[in-house]
Amino acid sequence: MTLQAVFQLALRQTEGPIASILQLLSLDLAVPDHSTLSRRAEALEVPRSISRTGPIHLLVGSTGVRLRGSSEWLIEKHGTRRRQSWRKLHIGLDASTGRTLASELTPHDVEDGSQVTPLLGQISGPLASLTGDGAYDQESIYATVAQRHPDADVIIPPRSTAVPRKTVENAPTQRNWHLQSIAEHGRMGWQKRSGYTRQALVETAISRLKRVIGDALRSRTNRRRGTEIAIGGQTLNRMLEFGSRSPSASLK
Repeated sequence: MTLQAVFQLALRQTEGPIASILQLLSLDLAVPDHSTLSRRAEALEVPRSISRTGPIHLLVGSTGVRLRGSSEWLIEKHGTRRRQSWRKLHIGLDASTGRTLASELTPHDVEDGSQVTPLLGQISGPLASLTGDGAYDQESIYATVAQRHPDADVIIPPRSTAVPRKTVENAPTQRNWHLQSIAEHGRMGWQKRSGYTRQALVETAISRLKRVIGDALRSRTNRRRGTEIAIGGQTLNRMLEFGSRSPSASLK
């Protein structure tokens, strides 16, 4: 299934390359057929990446991914168009390494903030901060992060119409600090002071995912699509790991 992600192949098309690899390695192993791989993807648990850089600066964001299906065949064969279906991909990114640490696939109309808890549930290490765009400006997200990681910063731009809570003098909150900083230094100044500028790395990661792995899902069930996304993320993580190594380390 990693071959499927890297070369954007259908599972049936991976049988030949797998047979060639086994032959080159002189391994007398049976090549699994595409239907076996498809069934395996239904229950496969893909290992999650673990950050080894200390407390994690987590960046969260979302994007849309298409569902590949009969619509493309109809366009090619008959010039017929049908309404395309798509899903929303939510990701959690390590700001220090660019690696994808968490992912969730949901229907397209699921609100971004509702997926912070599932994403945090996939993070095994301590959290230094959580950064997201304005779609995550919700009191429930501040509360969720405070409950799971009391010392973590929450860096989310408040809405333009936001006002400080009345309890700011007695019990200052992170959101009120953001509002005060914006009032004193402007939004651009707040972005630099708070570290919000790192949020741009999410867009970079999403662009890399769609260019290298693809912007459409081939699987037909939700569990298989989740496996497909997880394998794609792990594949990109491995590419980043190899690319960040020195030439001498790669030869060892």
